[in-house]
Amino acid sequence: MPTSQRTADVASVTSIRSHFPALERTERGHPVAFFDGPGGTQVPRAVADAVTDYLLRHNANTHWRYPTSEETDARLAEARSAMADFLGGDPSEIAFGANMTTLTFHLARALGRGWAAGDEVVVTELDHLANVDPWLALTREKGIVVKTIPVWGKTARLDLDAFVKLLGRKTRLVAVGAASNAVGTINEVPKIAALARENGSLVFVDAVHYAPHALVDVKTLGADFLACSSYKFYGPHEGVLWGRRERIEALDVPKLRPAPEESPLRLETGTQNHEGIVGTGAAVDFLASLAGPGERRAALARTFAALSERGEALLSRMWQGLSAIPGVTLYGPPPGEPRTPTVAFAVDGHDPGAVAHRLVPRGVYVSHGDFYASTLLARLGHAADGLVRAGCACYTTEDEVDRLVAGVGEIARS
Repeated sequence: MPTSQRTADVASVTSIRSHFPALERTERGHPVAFFDGPGGTQVPRAVADAVTDYLLRHNANTHWRYPTSEETDARLAEARSAMADFLGGDPSEIAFGANMTTLTFHLARALGRGWAAGDEVVVTELDHLANVDPWLALTREKGIVVKTIPVWGKTARLDLDAFVKLLGRKTRLVAVGAASNAVGTINEVPKIAALARENGSLVFVDAVHYAPHALVDVKTLGADFLACSSYKFYGPHEGVLWGRRERIEALDVPKLRPAPEESPLRLETGTQNHEGIVGTGAAVDFLASLAGPGERRAALARTFAALSERGEALLSRMWQGLSAIPGVTLYGPPPGEPRTPTVAFAVDGHDPGAVAHRLVPRGVYVSHGDFYASTLLARLGHAADGLVRAGCACYTTEDEVDRLVAGVGEIARS
């Protein structure tokens, strides 16, 4: 089916927006345009209702023989199944946690217990520090050596020739982001993973910024482990870690003695955020519902095909508008190349925080800073001041993009 037809079969932007109460907010008489999705999206009613319903009607701890406990078990199992469909894995491979950062530290510690001083991990200059610092911690704890894949200039693409030279007989793991949360670059993860596997190395993928914009398929990506966060795809604050079952069961995880040994529960330390997990499942179901009835994974594929096409159009509109403004510099790959609809830019003579603040009266909310991708920002020459970031979500409209461009143009001219 042609992409345009798939788009027509998915809920319109107007229909999607009706699900988000946050979009009723106004600022100085303007409806608020939320471009802060890369830092956390807004939440639809269905997700909030699922969280509320769980807390008010089914709240209990797990694995006991009374109704609310059994209802909790059932809802957690359903959320695990939803996330398995979302990632293309199996429910027995889905672990939940406080957030991606905490889960990554937990995984790094578990893997590090089996490594020796001098073993190596490869990270990248493009990544959020949540996919760098957990591995760097092993340099102090275990004497692990961390090597870094560099990026190319303003387009912020990974230097894969340099990556090949970094791989060696001591490379135990390659940690790479599927997409840059700062500048939107989508990396060649399948190629990177294939090279790592040929070298006998494990692959960990940070899909936090990728998952809201492209349907994850862990098999196609070639990952051994992959992490994401539901608050980036219209859910509550909850982290998710997928791992190949045999990999999870081989981990020497820090855990309490009576805690389960089987995958994935052996990764879930302590009592979990049940309402967050339920809300995460509801976020997946919300995305699937945009494509109408049908098998969940197939519905998700239709939804993401449509949202990707819309996102590319919004990105092109934003990129062309901003790049036409004198004094505005954009970073990341241009439209037409693999990227998400997230744009980072600088305005000559204006602090990024001041730019964000001056857009508020127009009802335009953008984020600013280094977005925890400080290595990349340093390479781009913005370690001290940071950049402005605007990201499109499923509820973003052309009018909102035009308001952003007009506001930045006014600031640049001043």
